[in-house]
Amino acid sequence: MIKKKNFIISIDQGTTSTRCILFNLKGRSVYSSQKEFTQYFPKSGWVEHDPEEIWSTVKTTIRNVINKAKIKKGKILTIGITNQRETTVLWDKKTGKPVYNAIVWQDRRQEEYCKKLRKQNKETLIFNRTGLLIDSYFSATKIKWVLDNVPKANKLMSQNRLLFGTIDSFLIWRLTKGKVHATDATNASRTMIYNISSNKWDETILKILKIKKEILPEVKDCADNFGFTHHSITGKSIPITGVVGDQQSAAIGQCCFEPGSLKSTYGTGAFVLLNTGSRKIYSKNRLLTTIGYRINGKTSYALEGSIFIAGAGVQWLRDRMKFFEKAPDTEKIVKSLKGNSGIYLVPAFTGLGAPYWNANARGVLSGITRDTGPKEIIRSVIESVAYQTYDLFEAMKHDGLRPKIVKVDGGMVMNSWFSQFLANIINVKVLRPKVQETTALGAAFMAGFKIGVYKSLKDISKQWSLDRKFESKIKRKTRMNLIKGWRTSVKRALIN
Repeated sequence: MIKKKNFIISIDQGTTSTRCILFNLKGRSVYSSQKEFTQYFPKSGWVEHDPEEIWSTVKTTIRNVINKAKIKKGKILTIGITNQRETTVLWDKKTGKPVYNAIVWQDRRQEEYCKKLRKQNKETLIFNRTGLLIDSYFSATKIKWVLDNVPKANKLMSQNRLLFGTIDSFLIWRLTKGKVHATDATNASRTMIYNISSNKWDETILKILKIKKEILPEVKDCADNFGFTHHSITGKSIPITGVVGDQQSAAIGQCCFEPGSLKSTYGTGAFVLLNTGSRKIYSKNRLLTTIGYRINGKTSYALEGSIFIAGAGVQWLRDRMKFFEKAPDTEKIVKSLKGNSGIYLVPAFTGLGAPYWNANARGVLSGITRDTGPKEIIRSVIESVAYQTYDLFEAMKHDGLRPKIVKVDGGMVMNSWFSQFLANIINVKVLRPKVQETTALGAAFMAGFKIGVYKSLKDISKQWSLDRKFESKIKRKTRMNLIKGWRTSVKRALIN
């Protein structure tokens, strides 16, 4: 019998901050350490992070958590890692230094190159092999940009000294002091160079993009051996046994193990993942086919819709517009209004994701009058996330999929007004779990599964519990009128 004083650490490396969470074996958060880091916007549509700053936040937060475990006289069994997906780092194998900043998933700099690939009729080939549309969102085009624009990168590649990784790979490499260069199947499936049928890096696509296979990490299962941390970083060596991309990790944390189960995460962006089991469903409505998880060599697939701006919109209101000091203040503000006054904001700050996939779309605020003030704009941003979710559910409906329940998580769903409005607009039962850190929890579950803490997926599912259920409380006519206003605004955003 495993003692209750045993813990699992989850490193949750997100788009705006890094969190390390100490979980007990029942999947409850015992302690959390979080540190934000800088967002760089060198040009319009460009988004970058400093990999060294990310690494610094990981070291700080993991040490805080390890010290807390010592205070509680507990033993850390293993580490799980979950990460912002698609964000791309290339570094020197010899020195360990990045050759360029991390190019973030939100970055749009390669749209012209994507247009070129589409003109060369590569879309069908890439979609059939990777499940992804040609878009600068994915890692492949970001690698290509670094190789084409950073002379040092090409030089190192010719010397067999260049390594590529999504953030998980970079952290594994750093945590193991360069002993392990690996990723997991979920992160690999978001690169646009990974064949989700053969579960291998795709030689044909690599050839098209002129990327050498030698720079790529080894692809492992989500619950697997990813080496041991170096004692100089974590005090003593700790195994890393779980790695999952953030959205798939949230689905695991929500225990979406049955085909047809669905989760929607509302973090910086918002992502709907529908488990399709062993079936790869190729959407006719511009949703993505991806790997949900891979355990014991068996792949479970998912259909995904990606919204680029969710919590990032709230962050914009706080940091750029200075409309409030803390994100939780928004609930009280939106509650103070009787309606949306016909105000809609389409947050196409970095283009629009699914089902539009329009990189050139830009944000639109419509319906403003002399009476419009910060409160109305705040409400329009929060409402926009529910409308974008509705667009994804409509796309799924046209693909013949009609979910009856959606499990939600992420910072935004702590706002009960938003969770209720979401249920009103999508007209589907919304379930909010007691444990909100589902992204970090998924990686902890995978790490625990590998070392035998959890014997099966059913064993993991026992850890899930409901906090609150939300059901639609508005009439169909009201819903459709609100959606009509949204659609009109989206058309304006798409004109660009």
